[in-house]
Amino acid sequence: MLLITCPWCGPRDEAEYHYGGQAHVPYPERPADLDDEQWAAYVFYRDNPKGPFAERWTHSTGCRRWFNVLRDTVSYQVLASYRLDAPRPELPQAGGDR
Repeated sequence: MLLITCPWCGPRDEAEYHYGGQAHVPYPERPADLDDEQWAAYVFYRDNPKGPFAERWTHSTGCRRWFNVLRDTVSYQVLASYRLDAPRPELPQAGGDR
């Protein structure tokens, strides 16, 4: 089970949250101008990287607020949690300075 830190309530078990998909996906500026293929790409196609990935989560049994989580898709480790109005945190480079 993941331990996810809600920016408002603190650390809680994964069971208190619901996953909301990829974070930082911009809404189309003019959605009425999209054809079916473009709209389908916006709605259904998301990145699926190996490594750090920004996701949206909601604290459904707590404060019910949405926030972002930076999670490693290989290890499932939660790297950071941050509010929707905050920028994505920078992660240290692999190997780092010695």
